[in-house]
Amino acid sequence: MSRGKFIALEGGEGTGKSTQSRLLANALESKGRTVVVTREPGGTQGAEAIRSLLLSPPGEGWGSRAEALLFAAARSDHVEKLIRPALAAGSWVICDRFLDSSRAYQGGAGGLGDAAIMALHDVGSEGLRPDLTLLIEVAPEAVAARLTQRDQGVSDAIGGRAADYHANVAYSFATLAKNEPDLFVTVDGEGTPEEVHLRIMAALAPILGDTA
Repeated sequence: MSRGKFIALEGGEGTGKSTQSRLLANALESKGRTVVVTREPGGTQGAEAIRSLLLSPPGEGWGSRAEALLFAAARSDHVEKLIRPALAAGSWVICDRFLDSSRAYQGGAGGLGDAAIMALHDVGSEGLRPDLTLLIEVAPEAVAARLTQRDQGVSDAIGGRAADYHANVAYSFATLAKNEPDLFVTVDGEGTPEEVHLRIMAALAPILGDTA
């Protein structure tokens, strides 16, 4: 049995990652692939428990270092118990956020630096990287409108941070994609969900051809 493919969807808040994950899963299943859709932080019982701590933190919340360690711990459990077994079984894994969110949020906007995040990942998840990362980019004003509609004034501890923090996140994502063109494809997230989905399928055409 051949190994499955690992696809991560990345981007800032309100860029449509969850919607596109579902649309992509449906499209791949229609082509006969077995698909596992998951998310970060989360995906396993242990990682979901850590997700609750991260998004609704106790007391004054976590500093950047503690936050990075929690994300790395959740990812380690996720990789060991769900992602690697699914790939070994030949399934395609679609993950709403993965390592590059930690690199952009805690490493970039949080000021820890990329080397620290990668070191945690090497230990916790043995350096696993997606076969392809789809970075969905949406203009800040469009994101603001989407978040207003989605959140109705209520957001989690990370999503509710200041606009300059999220601007740094977007800059960090763009820098990662520019520096690692073999691992990233940047997707225009403007337009209807169906229009964005077509762009994603076009980006995946080489991988789909490899496994057809």
